[in-house]
Amino acid sequence: MQKSDIPKMPEYFDRYINLTDDLTFSEALQISLNELESLPIAKWEALGENVYAPGKWTTKDILQHLIDTERVFSYRITAFSRGDSQKMLAFDEDLYAQNANANRRTLEDLMAELILVRKNYIALYHSFTSEMLLKSGKGYNGSEYSVLAMAFMIPGHQRWHFKVVEERYFPLLELKSQLL
Repeated sequence: MQKSDIPKMPEYFDRYINLTDDLTFSEALQISLNELESLPIAKWEALGENVYAPGKWTTKDILQHLIDTERVFSYRITAFSRGDSQKMLAFDEDLYAQNANANRRTLEDLMAELILVRKNYIALYHSFTSEMLLKSGKGYNGSEYSVLAMAFMIPGHQRWHFKVVEERYFPLLELKSQLL
């Protein structure tokens, strides 16, 4: 199934879904894996723990956030695909970031985990039938989204954060080189 087959574009997540092309979910997920595997690690490493503004996440925090989000949504889509109609619990991304201690880990370690989590996400999606992909459930705030929509949300969410790194973090490297 393709992005254009999403029965109803979910509020909030549309900002991420719209960053993906109208491909099959399988293609979108594979492209996102390819993007992960070709990430310019040396550039990310050069950023260290620098942030573009007080209170913002480091690049390691961003990678950990992608890992955590994917794990939370793996549970949610599994529940929806199996017909679980209970409202999902909230996911406080800032609380998770504060308690993950991502900065004690290496970028290579975080990337290896994220790639593994993405491969698991892809395997999970390949287990779904067309009927399962079209099932929906309710998020913590009552908004409804389908299993299919979340196949595109994850790659778009990744692109969203990688764009932030390009636009707001990479300029810090230019500033750093000017000061040297």
